Amino acid sequence: MFVVVNKFILAKHFDGVVLWPFIVVKRKELKRNPVFMNHERIHLRQQLELLIIFFFIWYFFEYFIRLIKYRDSYKAYSRICFEREAYARERDLIYLRKRPLWNFRNYL
Repeated sequence: MFVVVNKFILAKHFDGVVLWPFIVVKRKELKRNPVFMNHERIHLRQQLELLIIFFFIWYFFEYFIRLIKYRDSYKAYSRICFEREAYARERDLIYLRKRPLWNFRNYL
């Protein structure tokens, strides 16, 4: 895992993005935020489980389905199963040690 600080790569409303094996953050202080970094590490694990490319296919497919359903980009984003798992477990800093394989499916 590599953490890169770059405020130009990210869209206005995003503080971080995971592009395995990189975590790109908008501001360097985010690297020291354990909850934020745990959220991003959960996405790293999800990407590995789906061999990276299938993660992105699933992510964008689910986003567009939910965008059609909710007609609201933030609501569509926040209902993606990968995001739901990461937000639900980001404060559990030992979650990745005990997380079952493909646990994002429980958030569909």
